[in-house]
Amino acid sequence: MLLKTFGWSFAITVIGLALAGVLWGWQGLAIVGILSILEISLSFDNAVINAGILRKMNAFWQKIFLTVGILIAVFGMRLVFPVVIVAITAKLGPIEAVNLAINDKAQYQELVTSAHPAIAAFGGIFLLMIFLDFIFEERDYKWLSWIEKPMAKMGKLDMLSVIIGLVVLLVTAMTVATDAAHGAGDKSATVLLAGVAGMITYLVVGGVSGYFEDKLEDDEDDEGEEAAAAPATKGTGAAVGLAGKAAFFMFLYLEVIDASFSFDGVIGAFAITNDIFMMALGLGIGAMYIRSLTVFLVRKGTLDDYVYLEHGAHYAIGALAVILLATIKYEIPEVVTGLVGIALIGLSFVSSVIRNRREGRPGDTSGTPSEVTSGV
Repeated sequence: MLLKTFGWSFAITVIGLALAGVLWGWQGLAIVGILSILEISLSFDNAVINAGILRKMNAFWQKIFLTVGILIAVFGMRLVFPVVIVAITAKLGPIEAVNLAINDKAQYQELVTSAHPAIAAFGGIFLLMIFLDFIFEERDYKWLSWIEKPMAKMGKLDMLSVIIGLVVLLVTAMTVATDAAHGAGDKSATVLLAGVAGMITYLVVGGVSGYFEDKLEDDEDDEGEEAAAAPATKGTGAAVGLAGKAAFFMFLYLEVIDASFSFDGVIGAFAITNDIFMMALGLGIGAMYIRSLTVFLVRKGTLDDYVYLEHGAHYAIGALAVILLATIKYEIPEVVTGLVGIALIGLSFVSSVIRNRREGRPGDTSGTPSEVTSGV
């Protein structure tokens, strides 16, 4: 099971580290290894969130996420995205931006870093909206009931998460963005614009995927009622997971979430190296492990067995959103970001274990793990 699930990650790690050793020597090998660990520690909570969404998809779209999705994650977000940022902020053509990344690494790093307020506002508001909609929803299981019960009652007010998101964005623009880090000066307008873009992206992509998901569930309920009313017939019509438009928009939603999680990793990597290829290789290896961990969680049905894990991951998302917005002005070490996420997920896992023991069902396997056919 372990080799089947993590086999590709192990293979890519060996190949990647060997390539780093050949191209850049022992120092390059060490940097790529450190970047891999950085990415895993920062994105551990991402795997839990991904698994919660991926298990709703059918086998075809799970495979798309694990093949096309990994290409977008590794080459799109870790290699192309920083270059695109440089091209936009410096008003350069694509070839000029690539040339700058390869031949003038200091200038390239400066340009990417200068775009941080916009990146942090976009990703921070997008992740904050995910957290708020989770905490305001009435759920069967409550981890921190003293917080989640009143929040669920407040969530009955329409558009509450949007109102809070806009208030947080306005406060961010009027406080930390007025004196951005690295001497960037007043970035209020930039932060406001990027934050609104992040919110619109969440509302459009999340809203459309949610619409199709609800529609599919309604259709399945109707089919179930018709099957129950009709005489016994051949075939079960069992649900096999989201497909078609619903799965497509869910896939887009997953990719935007994945991108938002990777922002801090890409920016944080500049503290270790400004070599775009080392960065892409190290962060790419880490991204492979996050995909493998996602598959592992879905195959094992871990989220059904340990019901508070999703809560811990969403609290980690909320913390990451706040940290991202705070980094517009303040320097926050990457180790802090990583430890906060790991601590919250660890606590939710321990709480789940205690709950299972209390109810006398350790390792509850009543949930049916969703099919995942690719062992990336």
